[in-house]
Amino acid sequence: MAEEYDLVILGGGTGGYVAAIRASQLGLKTAIVEKDKLGGTCLHKGCIPSKALLRCAEVFSVAKRSDEFGVITNDVSLNFAKVQERKTGIINQLHKGVQHLMKQGKIDVYDGFGRILGPSIFSPMPGTISVEMTNGEENEMLIPKNVIIATGSRPRTLPGLEIDGSTVLTSDEALEMSELPKSIIIVGGGVIGIEWASMLSDFGVEVTVVEYADRIIPTEDKEISQELKRIFKKKGIGIVTSAKVLPESLEKEAGKVTISAEIKGKTQTFSAEKILVSVGREANTENIGLQNTDIVLEKGYIQVNSHLQTKESHIYAIGDVIGGLQLAHVASHEGIKAVEHITGIKSEPITYENVSKCIYSHPEAASVGFTEEEAKEKGYHVKIGKFSFRAIGKALVFGDADGFVKIVADEKTNDILGVHMIGPHVTDMISEAGLARVLDATPWEVGNTIHPHPTLSEAIGEAALAVDGLSIHS
Repeated sequence: MAEEYDLVILGGGTGGYVAAIRASQLGLKTAIVEKDKLGGTCLHKGCIPSKALLRCAEVFSVAKRSDEFGVITNDVSLNFAKVQERKTGIINQLHKGVQHLMKQGKIDVYDGFGRILGPSIFSPMPGTISVEMTNGEENEMLIPKNVIIATGSRPRTLPGLEIDGSTVLTSDEALEMSELPKSIIIVGGGVIGIEWASMLSDFGVEVTVVEYADRIIPTEDKEISQELKRIFKKKGIGIVTSAKVLPESLEKEAGKVTISAEIKGKTQTFSAEKILVSVGREANTENIGLQNTDIVLEKGYIQVNSHLQTKESHIYAIGDVIGGLQLAHVASHEGIKAVEHITGIKSEPITYENVSKCIYSHPEAASVGFTEEEAKEKGYHVKIGKFSFRAIGKALVFGDADGFVKIVADEKTNDILGVHMIGPHVTDMISEAGLARVLDATPWEVGNTIHPHPTLSEAIGEAALAVDGLSIHS
């Protein structure tokens, strides 16, 4: 039996379900097709579970040095089963919340795998969705006026480095570990690899990060990378850069795995209990019927215009499947923008340079706008303001004063070009900088915003003043 809809969304992750809610608000008859669980990777295999584990690791780390705060604890130990139980409880609570939102919005949810059909008896245009139902029942046929593809992504692997789920893992398998290894090699020093390195180190695991680029978190400002490397080394995390991992060198034996990497023409071998492969994510575009459309793929990602339309103007794509910034908050806003375009609401396309990016390691890092290097490459003459958390009272109160705030501004216009932070709770502070970017604020405007004392946010105000040599406490 065929059912007609104004909008069908393939994928019920963060981008998909937010798009569905906005569509419901605007009066569209909407359905989601989801093969697994509502909430997608972010809720079940990414943002939420990893941050739940990172929080537990942080508490464990603080507990081990609690005597610094005058709190004497004897024999602090970790119950990793309880850690996993807490993580699962958080996921389940949020999952129920998403399910409630779907019912509240009268959004139909089909549990199955959706494929786009070409022109057929149902529609002269590509876009009819055939849903292979999870429960084995006969396929459902959905006939939408519009489609949003929000099928997300999965962990990328290195060719020849087979993921076995026990000794060689991606983040998917690592999240389900029942016990911690004594040691681990993390292949990849990008955002995900760095968060896992921080977490596992705080849990007491011996960690080595092996990164192909010449520095960890290579897309962030160079000074942020340098500071993170310094702090990680202080924590005992091994950092190896400019290293090309050789998958064919992988060897496994009881309780041990070894792999080699080529570093500046020489081969070095690394050994640990497990290997975590963290080399980015690839789009889920296979088997969803793209061959039945004129939709264009480039390097595995769906190509869209500034309104998120594919080459089929009634079929949109959002989130990780289009590449770009593979972030949950970006997917959500892309979903809203796509729905509003479908309904004729005029709005400006997303300015991706104004999107805040966060790394939830310890220390945290966050940024928005251009790095100093990017700004110079684009021809800007820049001026820089920096301020250390060591001069911030609240950071000393927390016992966590590593890091700084760095602001990059345009000498000619005084506009803020980029803001980069590393230190305590900076992921909760970066939105002020994001607003500054949206409003084309100047360092003077941010510096003359009265930041309450004592707060960590004072570092933003001081860094802004420092751009013009006006910082008070440096």
